[in-house]
Amino acid sequence: MSVEMALRAARVRYGPLEALHGVDLPVPAGTVTVLLGRNGSGRTTALRALAGTVGLSAGRVEWRGADVTGVTAHRRARRGLCFVPDLRAVYPCLTVAENLALAAPGDGAPDAGTPYPELVPLLARTAGTLSGGERRMLALARAFLAPRARVVLVDEPSLGMAPPVAARTYRMLAALAADRGAAVVLAEQRVPDGLPPGSVVHELRRGSRASSGEPAEYR
Repeated sequence: MSVEMALRAARVRYGPLEALHGVDLPVPAGTVTVLLGRNGSGRTTALRALAGTVGLSAGRVEWRGADVTGVTAHRRARRGLCFVPDLRAVYPCLTVAENLALAAPGDGAPDAGTPYPELVPLLARTAGTLSGGERRMLALARAFLAPRARVVLVDEPSLGMAPPVAARTYRMLAALAADRGAAVVLAEQRVPDGLPPGSVVHELRRGSRASSGEPAEYR
């Protein structure tokens, strides 16, 4: 199993506070990696470091062995990285259809192939008027529709979703890894059900990687 991206001895500071303390984190291609931890554990910061939306104070970020620490977030996105944060993940002033079109421009009507049928009646609505669960579906739909996603980073995928929709979401995330070979990384407070074989969990505590193992070990 090849390593798609990795944090190497990564340190991140927010002013006087250090949020990541020399974290080593491999992200394999073709599987799901779960960053497990409570609020303040460093899991969201680790995602942001991989995405390039927060800079490192020490260490480096690698992509297929190359140092991309200095590569900006938008250039990482052009290379195939898709980051879905827990907040502000959609453009609230644009319609649902316009948000979807940003993910797959030129691919036809946004209702054709939308991974969440629940969004089809809402295509003309502005994203800012949606419920929390609907906005989460929209944010993730854009990730699923991105044609060249090689790395998909999602902070709290099921936030605000009904259980059946959440279960379907994890199946689709698993398919991204299994069928498209993407490296999928999820930041979670608990290990979700439905992860594919070969998934790995890294538990973060207070900005450090405390342990790693298979999902069954953390349920």
